[in-house]
Amino acid sequence: MAGHSKWANIKHRKGAQDAKKGKVFTKIIKEITVAARLNGGDQESNPRLRRAVLNARSNNMPQSNIIRAIKKGTGELEGINYEEYIYEGYGPCGVAIIIEVITDNKNRTVSELRYILNKNNGSLSEPGSVLWMFEKKGEIIIENIDNDENQIISDIIDCGADDFKKTDSGYIILTNQNNLSSIRSHLQKLNYSISSFSIAMVPKSKQTVSIEDQTSIIQLLELINNHEDVNQVFSNILIE
Repeated sequence: MAGHSKWANIKHRKGAQDAKKGKVFTKIIKEITVAARLNGGDQESNPRLRRAVLNARSNNMPQSNIIRAIKKGTGELEGINYEEYIYEGYGPCGVAIIIEVITDNKNRTVSELRYILNKNNGSLSEPGSVLWMFEKKGEIIIENIDNDENQIISDIIDCGADDFKKTDSGYIILTNQNNLSSIRSHLQKLNYSISSFSIAMVPKSKQTVSIEDQTSIIQLLELINNHEDVNQVFSNILIE
């Protein structure tokens, strides 16, 4: 899962940069609104909303903003009608890309994404052409770890994780999506610092490309991720 982990790290760093531009709050508010609209405003019975709210708090979003977004989702307050879509495409060297979008204007968003891809030797593709190459997994990122490495690995295995990968700043842990919340809670009780947890599209196999092509593909993924309507981006590129 090296390629996925590397891109996850890139996404995490880009998130910090986006926060300075005010983009992170916008994306989180959209996610909270859609989650509340689809499955109600009760965090206990709505895991997706619970994840979005915890993500908002970890990014220091004011509680008033969170409550307002939930109420807009449930219809208690008037708000923009956001819809979510999944787009599939290819980057340079035929690398597969999945783009999760939350938007109030589908035509505008798809037109802008097509432009970004076409300008960078990529293209949008037909539904189903790429999705089969990925599977949904729970993804937890833990950082700033002082524990003994053997103890960390033992704790990750004991909590029921499917897979894990050491990174420069911590570990990326993959789980069955249905076990995401329970594994997160287990790790928190062991005093691990969780920087993010989400549902990710993990490639079943990775595609190897040259170092030069890696650079252009990563630049494309960053351009897509920076689009204000893009919630998450996934690729099957293998980055050593």
